Amino acid sequence: MLRLERWSDGDLDLLRQKNAPEMREHLGGPETEEAVLKRHRRYLEDGDPQVGLMFAIVLDTGERAGTIGYWERPWRDELVYETGWGVLPAYQGRGLASAAAQAVIEVAREQRRLRYLHAFPSVDHPASNAVCKKAGFTLLGETDFEYPPGTLMRSNDWRLELHPTFGARKAT
Repeated sequence: MLRLERWSDGDLDLLRQKNAPEMREHLGGPETEEAVLKRHRRYLEDGDPQVGLMFAIVLDTGERAGTIGYWERPWRDELVYETGWGVLPAYQGRGLASAAAQAVIEVAREQRRLRYLHAFPSVDHPASNAVCKKAGFTLLGETDFEYPPGTLMRSNDWRLELHPTFGARKAT
């Protein structure tokens, strides 16, 4: 049905497509072209799976349907992975985000590094919250979350345990 391909130079167009108002509605609106280019460069440079990776969601037909990734972040005095995704409008409603979330969970789990994976969708984004539930995350509750930087948004804090036997890693 789909595969995850590590971010490549050719994915800039995909990032531009994801920058549409309907795709950024719950994320503070579209970014400037300069910000999109900066994000693209960061995705290309972030190549350590222990720290995080970005992927294109690719259908069996080769079509690029969206993006997903995971990255480390401090959260409540603990170092965790965070995940986020976006499926282009033409491909929504097919279960692609849920399938991609399952795939990225396995990639993060394979790192055998951090205990938890979190997702922070807006409380006003039913589709992304449904993906979290379907992918097996546990809803911890609502929280204020800073995204984009400098802007607080009301989010749900969803958490998935990657490794039950791992202890918490303190954020530095």
